[in-house]
Amino acid sequence: MRDGVRLGVDVGSVRIGVARSDPSGVLATPVETVRRGKGDLDRLAEIAAEHEVVEIVVGLPTSLSGREGRAAEAARDFATRISLRLAPLPVRLFDERLTTVSAQHGLRASGVKAKNQRGVVDQAAAIVLLQAALDAERATGRPPGRPVDPPTEGERSGGEPGGGAVR
Repeated sequence: MRDGVRLGVDVGSVRIGVARSDPSGVLATPVETVRRGKGDLDRLAEIAAEHEVVEIVVGLPTSLSGREGRAAEAARDFATRISLRLAPLPVRLFDERLTTVSAQHGLRASGVKAKNQRGVVDQAAAIVLLQAALDAERATGRPPGRPVDPPTEGERSGGEPGGGAVR
């Protein structure tokens, strides 16, 4: 297992849930919910600097069959934007199937009523996402998910729309 704090990012259309790992990469804990929109990348950069993050894991929403839709495309775009903003900090995409559902079940099981979940469900989903990524790395000995490559100079200056590639 690689050492260093990882940041888990669960990107939604309105909010971004953020979780962090401990320095040994064993346990994910909540950080905050960031409002999506103007200043969101700046806030994520502040959080990454504050916690001395070595890697960011962004959730990639896919269907149960593994297909990717608009939400996955939006997550890839956001991951590319984070990668550009925080370069050279590595950014990885990790399958987040059912993280929000798992987070909602966990919150309900701990006594949080559905109407009170809105403010914390994104953080809880980020915890589920990051913990799954940490567990996958511990099980396989390999970094989780797939790395996000920032766009090349040509792509940044008007080449391919959407920017970077995911290996």
